[in-house]
Amino acid sequence: MSDRASVPFTETKAPESAERLHRGALSLVDISASTMANIGPAYSFYFGFGFLVFTAGVAAPLTIIVAGIAIAFLGNTLSQFSRAQPSTGGFISFVGKTFGGTSAVTTALLCGAGYIIAISSVFAVSGGYLSDVLKYYFGWNIPWIILSVVLTAAATVMTIRGVGVSTKLAGLFFAFEMIVLVVVSVAILIKSGGHLSLVPFEPSHITGGFSGLAAGFPLAIYLFIGWENSAALAEETGNPRRNVPRAVYMSIALMLAGYVLFAFATVTGYGYNASKLTAQAIPFIPVAHNVAAFLGVLAYVAGFTSTIGVLISAINSQARLIFNAGREGLLPRWIGRVHSSRRTPMNAIYVFVAIASLIIIVWAVGHLIGGHAQQGQMNALNFFVESSTMGTILVLVVYFLANLALPFYYRKFRPSEFNVVKHAVLPVLGMIAIGVPVYYLCKPGQAAPYDWFPYAALAIVVIAVAYAYILNRRDPGLGERAGSIVADE
Repeated sequence: MSDRASVPFTETKAPESAERLHRGALSLVDISASTMANIGPAYSFYFGFGFLVFTAGVAAPLTIIVAGIAIAFLGNTLSQFSRAQPSTGGFISFVGKTFGGTSAVTTALLCGAGYIIAISSVFAVSGGYLSDVLKYYFGWNIPWIILSVVLTAAATVMTIRGVGVSTKLAGLFFAFEMIVLVVVSVAILIKSGGHLSLVPFEPSHITGGFSGLAAGFPLAIYLFIGWENSAALAEETGNPRRNVPRAVYMSIALMLAGYVLFAFATVTGYGYNASKLTAQAIPFIPVAHNVAAFLGVLAYVAGFTSTIGVLISAINSQARLIFNAGREGLLPRWIGRVHSSRRTPMNAIYVFVAIASLIIIVWAVGHLIGGHAQQGQMNALNFFVESSTMGTILVLVVYFLANLALPFYYRKFRPSEFNVVKHAVLPVLGMIAIGVPVYYLCKPGQAAPYDWFPYAALAIVVIAVAYAYILNRRDPGLGERAGSIVADE
C-alpha cells in the first residue's frame, strides 16, 4: 500500500476553494539545496563559531557533534510527520492537527514571531557584512542599513517571481560557498599537516567540562537553524512524503560533516589557541588569508553569497508557514492568497519582510532613545546577536511542541503504524535536547538585553495562548481546518 493510500479517512481534507502553490515545481535536490542554503554554513559559521569557542573552548567541534545529534532527533519528528501528512504549514499544521484549534493558532503565532525576529537578524547582517567588505577592499563607507534595504528588496523580488527560480539561485549560492569552505579548510589542514591533533575532539579540552559543553550548546544548535526548511516546500515538491524526509536527513548529515571539518580546520589554523581565535570577529577569514591571499578573498565572497542564499531561502520557506496558516484561517485569510500566475504567497512574503524590517527600525530607535548610539552598539553584528537569540527562544518552543505532539498524533490518527522508538523515545530525547539550550538562554544573571528576553518570550507565549483561546471559542471550526490542506492531495 502506498503512503498516500494509507491516509486515514479521519484526517480532514482540504477545502476545494483553498489557494494552492505551484505543485511539483521542485525536486529533491532543489529542496535539499534550499534547506542547506537556509542554514547558510558560511553565514552561520562565520558569525557563530567565534562565540562558540569563547564559550566551549578549542573543543568546540565536539559541541557541534553533540548539537548535530540533537538536531537529528528533531529531524526524526519532522520526517515522521511529513511521511504521514506533508504540509506547507510544517510544525503549525502538525501541532494543530494533534491538539486542536487553540494549539494551532498559538503555534502559528509563536512560529511566525520567532522566524520573523530571527530573519530580521539576517536582513541586518547582510548589509553589515557587505558594508565591511566594501570598506576593507575599496575604502567605501556605505551605511549598513542602506545595503540591508537593497539586499532585502532584491531577495523579496526573487521570492515573489517564483519558487523555482529563487530556490535554484539559493542552491547555486550554497554550492559556491560549500566548495569554498571545503577547499579552504582542506588547505588549512594541509598547511598544518605537521601539527595536526585530536585536541578539538577531546572532552577534557571543553572549557568548564560539561557545563561548558551545555553553555555552548545553544550556539551550536543555532548553526543548524533552517534545517526544517524543506517541510514548508512540501506542496511544491514532487512526492513530498518521500522527498521531505530525505531532504531533512541529507541536510543535517551534510551540514554536520561540514561544520566539523570547518571547525577542526579553524582551531587547527590558530594552533589550538582559543584566545587568538576569539580575538577575530570572523576567525575563518584571517586564517584563510594566512594560507593564501586569494583564499581569503574567496572566503569573503562565500560569506556574502551565503548571506544572500539565507535571505532568499528563509523568506521562501518561512513566509509559507504563515501563508498556510492564513489559508487555513488560523491567521487573517488575506495572508493566505497567492499570485494569480506565479503561484507564490506574495501577501505572506510582504507581511514577513515588513514586520522583520519594522523590528530593525524599533531596535535602532530604542538604542537612540537609550543613548547607546554613540557607544558602538548600533552595528549590524550587535543586532544580529540580539535578535537571533530572541528569535531562537521562540523557535525552540515550537520545536518542543512538535516533539510533544508526535506520539499523540500517531496514537490518534495512525495507531497501527505507531513505533515506540520513532514516535516516543526519539521525540522525548528531542525534548530533552531542546531543554538544554532553553535553560541557558533563559537562566538568570545574563547581561542586558539578554536578561529580559525570557520575559519577552513568556509574554509572547501568554498573549498567543490567550488570543488563540478567544479565537477558538469564536470559531470552533479552527481545529478541523488546522492541517486540513495536505501537500499532495
